[in-house]
Amino acid sequence: MKGEEWYQADEVAQEYDVKRFSRGGRLIDRREKRAVLDALNPLDDRTVLEIACGTGRFTVMLAERGADIVGLDISSAMMSEGRKKARAAGVADRIEFIRGDAARLPFPDDHFDTVFAMRFFHLADTPAKFLAEMCRVSKEQVFFDTFNDRSTRVLYNSLLPMGSHLYGHEEVQRLIDGAGLTLTDASHDFVLPYGFYRKIPNRLAGAFRSADTAIGDTSLGDYVASVSYWNAHV
Repeated sequence: MKGEEWYQADEVAQEYDVKRFSRGGRLIDRREKRAVLDALNPLDDRTVLEIACGTGRFTVMLAERGADIVGLDISSAMMSEGRKKARAAGVADRIEFIRGDAARLPFPDDHFDTVFAMRFFHLADTPAKFLAEMCRVSKEQVFFDTFNDRSTRVLYNSLLPMGSHLYGHEEVQRLIDGAGLTLTDASHDFVLPYGFYRKIPNRLAGAFRSADTAIGDTSLGDYVASVSYWNAHV
């Protein structure tokens, strides 16, 4: 099973978090959440749209910190998992989950304070169109991540069930400029790819992460980083 069909399957949604964010994947989960919070804070009473919200990992976290948030995804099964999380966390009243197409967002211009997408652009077949739509409905901020074409992810990229578009930094800058956005901050991380961390026990992940960040803090680390976080403003 490939592509959108794979992503929307009930069994994939039910196992999604466990397969990606257990074992050493817990470290990835923490780092991604910190990247989102660093970029989006403060959140009290801000309106936020999350593109490709999946099982609500970020959606619920932001609602817990005071955001009024809409999570949009193509998978009803994924959003069903997100609704369960929202109810368990007591923030269901701050979240609206909507099934929709990120290339044709069902919102007027300048509708949200912030629009963001995590783990989405590597799946985007028309990234310029998606980014332009994110810009259109945002009043202030657009934040997203990419997987990079100079990283060790290239070793297994073609084996992934939904494929993966890897980006160069110059390509992302062109996309940002083309959408009419201004890049205000970018950071690059994970010399070792996500797939590596997911395969090792959590007790070992910290030691590898220390070596990873030591390399990552150098110019070489920026060059070969697996993931980049892009913070832009309208």
